[in-house]
Amino acid sequence: MVAFIVRRLLGAVGLLLIISAVTFAIFFLVPKAAGVTSDDLAGRFAGRQPDAATLAAIKDRFGLDDPVPVQYGKYIKSIVAGDTYDTGTEKIDCPAPCLGYSFRTNQSVLDQILDRAPVTLMITLGAAVLWILAGVSIGVISALKRGTIFDRAAMSVALAGVSLPVFFTGLLSLAFVVHSWNLLPEVNYRGLGDNPFNLLLPWICLAFLYAALYARLTRAGMLETMNEDFIRTARAKGLPERTVVVKHGLRASLTPIMTVFGLDLGLLLGGAIITEKTFSIPGLGQLALDGIFQSDLPVVLGATMTAALFIVLANLVVDILYGVVDPRVRHS
Repeated sequence: MVAFIVRRLLGAVGLLLIISAVTFAIFFLVPKAAGVTSDDLAGRFAGRQPDAATLAAIKDRFGLDDPVPVQYGKYIKSIVAGDTYDTGTEKIDCPAPCLGYSFRTNQSVLDQILDRAPVTLMITLGAAVLWILAGVSIGVISALKRGTIFDRAAMSVALAGVSLPVFFTGLLSLAFVVHSWNLLPEVNYRGLGDNPFNLLLPWICLAFLYAALYARLTRAGMLETMNEDFIRTARAKGLPERTVVVKHGLRASLTPIMTVFGLDLGLLLGGAIITEKTFSIPGLGQLALDGIFQSDLPVVLGATMTAALFIVLANLVVDILYGVVDPRVRHS
């Protein structure tokens, strides 16, 4: 098991390096190939209406006139060893891992990410608990009661959930649940000091979308698994139906569910952009959007790398869980 985990860790590090290289090329190599000058790139780091001296200082500081491989090497070096940024009035140390410095907000990119990450983490984990419990439970019951009214109704609701985006259900729920019916308070969550139950409405709207997908996925997996020979053997041995369903049927259906869960969790941890924008929640997704609208390149690059890190880590955990659920995976 240890060797299996080490292999996956090394693979994750290699994948992160590839992602960082591709991301850096998108932000620096592709614009140059399209004819964007180093002055234009420097303007994305500076504030509004920068003067020539400021642009020259930024180009010199970030080496924008250097070849892209040299710039990428400096970027990786700053992540590993840290860096120092000169704002013109003072020098600011950026300890490792340094993801850059925003001259628009005069803040380290890592500080901004660490400030917003707990908000996104709270949104994602709360919604994940809801959609896993609801989606898997409904999927199992629908598979066991195939063709019944419950099965038809649950799959109809699941189809609606998959079809309706968060910005639709979110705005609709804000209009009725919060403002018209006063069933839930305003969504006003700004950090760890606030009441987490202020996020109940975003949790429900986000979980409704994903629970529908997990219900359909679980139902399909259970229908296939419950017709296998080992299920009939378990029943022939006289095992209780709950043991047959949970220990044998559901466990054999967990692999595709874990795969999708790892991808979904990683994507949302990198920023639940639509949910945060709909409910005006200051998380990583809102930070990335602000960086795009303000042409704050260091923030956009840092948010992109953070999202990639979460996705890789989530899939690493899923790979390790594969080895726990199915011992054959450890030796593959």
